[in-house]
Amino acid sequence: MDLYKKIFDAGVVGAGGGGFPTHIKAKSTVEFVIANGAECEPLLHKDYEIMLSSPSEIVEGMQLMMEQTKSSKGFFGIKGKNQKAISSINEFIDEKIKMSILGDYYPSGDEYELVYETTKRLIPPHGIPLDVGCLVNNVETFYNIKKATEDIPVTEKFLCVTGAVKKPFSAFIPIGTSFKELINFAGGSTEKEYAVFVSGLLMGKLNFDMNEAVTKTTAGLIVLPIDHYLVNRMGRTVNDMNRIGKSACDQCSYCTEYCPRYLLGYDVQPHKVMRSLGFTKTGEAVWNQYADLCCACGLCSLYSCPEDLYPKEACDQGKAELKSRGIKYEMTKEVKAHPIKDGRRVPIKQLMQKLNVIQYNQQTPYKDNFPKPTKVKIYLKQHAGSPADATISKGERVKKGDLIGKISVEKLGANIHSSINGTVERVNSDFIEIST
Repeated sequence: MDLYKKIFDAGVVGAGGGGFPTHIKAKSTVEFVIANGAECEPLLHKDYEIMLSSPSEIVEGMQLMMEQTKSSKGFFGIKGKNQKAISSINEFIDEKIKMSILGDYYPSGDEYELVYETTKRLIPPHGIPLDVGCLVNNVETFYNIKKATEDIPVTEKFLCVTGAVKKPFSAFIPIGTSFKELINFAGGSTEKEYAVFVSGLLMGKLNFDMNEAVTKTTAGLIVLPIDHYLVNRMGRTVNDMNRIGKSACDQCSYCTEYCPRYLLGYDVQPHKVMRSLGFTKTGEAVWNQYADLCCACGLCSLYSCPEDLYPKEACDQGKAELKSRGIKYEMTKEVKAHPIKDGRRVPIKQLMQKLNVIQYNQQTPYKDNFPKPTKVKIYLKQHAGSPADATISKGERVKKGDLIGKISVEKLGANIHSSINGTVERVNSDFIEIST
């Protein structure tokens, strides 16, 4: 069995949010394979639920990748609070896979954090886990790898719907299903007017369009009242964020002192990046360089800043500015974890209290009765790299699992498959619509 080809044909990508095509990783030779079951975004519990419902598939997918990459050892990163999931996975792991029990902190699921916690290795600046002999995949990705060996392509996404809904749940959802259908299955919202955070409160996106559709990287939907603090805050324009930051930032440096990447030893200093908003005579490039190694976890904006400003968003702008000018910050000092790193970890419960969402922290039990949608909108780009090229035309009949978007082996990307049986209603360069 050629696992690389199976993964490529099935269109497997990183299911944790990054969407990196998994077949590329399968060509590597590494020392350690790491399963990411940390799930550190507040309120999301989909990884926990899939570890309960499908532990054998996850572990077998991990073992297959270990064999493929000639890995000598595996680490399974999982939070100690998730005892049921730990017991579930423990039934299937062998002596080559070691449980790595993590604390309930944010952002413990970040690749840099996870590699350090499991192996004590520090990824070089601008690097990836492969640079230190590690391969990291989300637990759902390993599930999809196992399914790929059975010639089952990625047509469904495991996600959860939670927040201000009547019946929170987790389920396998056909890719292309509308957010509206997900919220309806959750019994509807408890609020008359609401907004949705897609894939997380900190690293996800605020969304008001319930006709938007599930992709291979959708971790879940968090429904919040339209007047919630987070909705109001994230609904501001970039110009307003910058104006507020320019007038109010007093350079206290808390954003830097609590920055997870800074505490790992990388030269990320959001408080200096904030200077680019007000001290333009010194040159934005002087300050923006301290944003280049930022992981955009959002902790600085949503937890650390006592003024409720937007250092994460300033870092986003700084990185974009550097990229547009072809500049990459070259860190000269040695990467070395801060001696007080452990003392500055942010507990998830404390973070939820700060965000005023702890009242929405509830179970999202697995449901296997999600109704088949009558219409799906399947994007041709649901992954890192180039979009797939449509292989079908309007009016064609397709079956679930049929290839509808193909990526060339020379490009970075992933194949796309139909998630339902139906007729192609619309095809353009962005998406394909299929109706039953």
